[in-house]
Amino acid sequence: MKRALDLILSATALVLLMPLIGAVAAAIGLSDRGPVLYSGQRVGRYGVPFRMCKFRTMVVYADRLGETSASGSDPRITPLGRFLRRSKLDELPQLLNVLAGQMSLVGPRPEVPEYVAMFTPAEQVILSVRPGITDWASLWNSDEGSLLSGHADPDAAYARLVRPTKLRLQLLYVSEPSMQTDLQILLLTLLKLTGFGGLPSKVREIAGT
Repeated sequence: MKRALDLILSATALVLLMPLIGAVAAAIGLSDRGPVLYSGQRVGRYGVPFRMCKFRTMVVYADRLGETSASGSDPRITPLGRFLRRSKLDELPQLLNVLAGQMSLVGPRPEVPEYVAMFTPAEQVILSVRPGITDWASLWNSDEGSLLSGHADPDAAYARLVRPTKLRLQLLYVSEPSMQTDLQILLLTLLKLTGFGGLPSKVREIAGT
């Protein structure tokens, strides 16, 4: 049922959002001469690596110019990229990853290999499900860039301020798999994008908010 929901909703979203996707792609293409899409390596279900698609929000070869994590004030982010990140429009191409079966609409956000290599044996269970576009951690921390702003070392700040809570919330999701949970997260994500919504008490308790 989860895979069927992923296929139906992602295919429908791609069709309905095609004008918006085309407009974003055109805007990126006109803003500079770089590629429209960014494809970064992530670790998927059962530890299988894949290339996650996003609209490019940074200068070309940004991965060679700085840290893995990026604060909201990172100079590598283009002016258009800042808007795409704030609005989450940069995530739209991940619907293609969902169609391909590499991701799900709901699931733990996929990590880069170096962070997955740091998983404890207990945290390895996160890799038992498909990574997703949204999850409890995404709802808790929807603007990671702002949280990391002002830190000289964004990677160190991510490891200290974001990663521990993110892992606890991902473990919560994996421990309670259900269609009801997925639908709840999807609804809360839509509400979050429109400026409404909140977090269930159990999520707030784990996140310390």
